[in-house]
Amino acid sequence: MQLNSLIHYLHTIAPHQLQEDYDNAGLIIGDPTMEIKGVVVCLDAIEAVVDEAISMGCNVIVAHHPIIFRGLKRLNGSNYIERTVIKAIKHDIAILAIHTNLDNVFVSGVNQKICEKLGLVNTSILAPKDQITHQSDQVGAGMIGYLPSPVSSVLFLSSLKDKMELPAIRHTAICKDAIHKVAVCGGAGSFLLMDAKKQGADIFITSDFKYHEFFDADGEIIIADIGHYESEKYTIDLLFDLIINKFTTFATHCTKIVTNPIKFF
Repeated sequence: MQLNSLIHYLHTIAPHQLQEDYDNAGLIIGDPTMEIKGVVVCLDAIEAVVDEAISMGCNVIVAHHPIIFRGLKRLNGSNYIERTVIKAIKHDIAILAIHTNLDNVFVSGVNQKICEKLGLVNTSILAPKDQITHQSDQVGAGMIGYLPSPVSSVLFLSSLKDKMELPAIRHTAICKDAIHKVAVCGGAGSFLLMDAKKQGADIFITSDFKYHEFFDADGEIIIADIGHYESEKYTIDLLFDLIINKFTTFATHCTKIVTNPIKFF
C-alpha cells in the first residue's frame, strides 16, 4: 500500500486544513507514492526513533510533533533536527506529522483521549472554531467536560497523577473544595485559561505554563500543569489504534523510546 493512502486516511480523521497557521503538519520527509513496509508511531520523530524504525524494518514514522517546525537553512548534522532528517533520508524513511489538526478535532483527537483517560462525560470543545470542513463534529482547541460526580480536589489530583502516570503535578492553590467541571488541553494550553474560567471549570489540565501565568488563576480555578510530554503521550496509543483498525497490510508499532527530554531527580 502506498503512503499517500495512509496520509489520506489520517486526514479524514484530522483534516490538514485544521492545523494552526504556525504549524508544519503533513508529510515532512518522503515520497507519498512509496510502498509502506511498516510504521512506527511516536510523539517526537527524533534520531533514536529513526534508528528504531530501521531496526524494525519500518520505512514510515507517524509522529505527533513535526521534526521540522521552522525552515532549515542547511543540513550538516549540527543539531538533532538535522541529524534526524539526514538519517531518515539516507535510509529512505518517511516522516509524517499529525499535530494541531489532531489537537483541533473533537472525535479521535488528542483531547478526547485525555478526557477518556480521566473518565469525563458530556464533553465539548473548550474554544470552538468556525467550521471550515464538511465535518459534522465540533472543531477547536481544548475540551471541557464533567466528572460523573464531584470529587474532592486533593483526591482528584491524586487520581490525575495515577491515571496519567505523572511523576509530578505543578498546580496553583487548591481554591476549590471539590472538582466537577474539568477543562483540558494537551500540550501548551495557557492561551485557553480565560476560556476555561469563563466556562466555569474547576480545574484546567494542560502544560507549559510560565511562572507569571500561574498568577492568572487568581483564586478562581486550579491550574494543573502536568507536563507537555505527559499530556500528549497517549496520542501514541490513539494513532496506533486508528492505523491498526484500518490497515492490515503492514505492521504498525508504538515506539518504545521515551522521547521526553525532561527528567525528574
